[in-house]
Amino acid sequence: MKDNTVPLALVGILADGEFHSGEHLGETLGMSRAAINKHIQTLKDWGLDVFTVTGKGYSLSAPLQLLDEESIARQLDQNPVAVIPVIDSTNQYLLDRMDSLQSGDACVAEYQQAGRGRRGRQWFSPFGANLYFSMYWRLEQGPAAAMGLSLVIGIVMAEVLKQLGADEVKVKWPNDIYLHDRKLAGILVELSGKTGDAAQIVIGAGINLAMRSADTTVVNQGWVTLQEAGINIDRNVLTAMLVNKMRHTLLEFEREGLAPFVQRWSVLDNYLNRPVKLLIGDREVLGIARGIDQQGALLLEQDGVTKAWVGGEISLRPQQ
Repeated sequence: MKDNTVPLALVGILADGEFHSGEHLGETLGMSRAAINKHIQTLKDWGLDVFTVTGKGYSLSAPLQLLDEESIARQLDQNPVAVIPVIDSTNQYLLDRMDSLQSGDACVAEYQQAGRGRRGRQWFSPFGANLYFSMYWRLEQGPAAAMGLSLVIGIVMAEVLKQLGADEVKVKWPNDIYLHDRKLAGILVELSGKTGDAAQIVIGAGINLAMRSADTTVVNQGWVTLQEAGINIDRNVLTAMLVNKMRHTLLEFEREGLAPFVQRWSVLDNYLNRPVKLLIGDREVLGIARGIDQQGALLLEQDGVTKAWVGGEISLRPQQ
């Protein structure tokens, strides 16, 4: 893997949002101004806005709060979280190490080179703008017991964000977080294990905190950031709170399943009692969303009859 030591050192210097001359950066990092310029291009490739002004040097478009492993560790109830600034994918990092992990082990990144969303989609992951996070969990009851897990993770994320001031955050079945009817965060649960064996699970989440501009070839739906909504959250506090609450909640889910969470989902449900369309492959089903059942299936009312659906994706139906 490429050595990112110098670009990361550059980010650390530029994170204050002030201008730094090429000469100063070169002296600090022990290299020529031409070499500095080459590494600045790496920062741009990572999705950072770097301004170059003759006579002043280089500056980020805004100060950057970097993830701090020690700060996060101080706020955790138990095991630390691995902070890996540049990574292919936080989920893949844990999937590659599952045999040596314990339930609750987690990692977080500044930038994903190959972030993944649901159904094999790419997850747009610019450096330092958002939160990219994954946790490992071993579910002894096996894969069948994981039914509804993504809903529980959605509840945890929404409740933590509300605690931190994002009062209007909602959940969208089966695994997104919404704010003002636009996508704020996504969840990807990857599971392996045969019936009769324990399920090995990696839970990934991406939360849009301050994404500046999205690559429209990757992001093809309405999205929103907390910053755009006027909400600024400390990324280290958010990481620690998410990890603590997920570890606690997954133990509860292991003991009691989805049942205790159905009412909590109902309180947060972005589409409850609203007209939606459910897309399953090429099929489109219209109805009124009526929440979820005890197994986590979507309840959809059509012509006075409510039926449970376990697959597909929903979106709001345009008003007639």
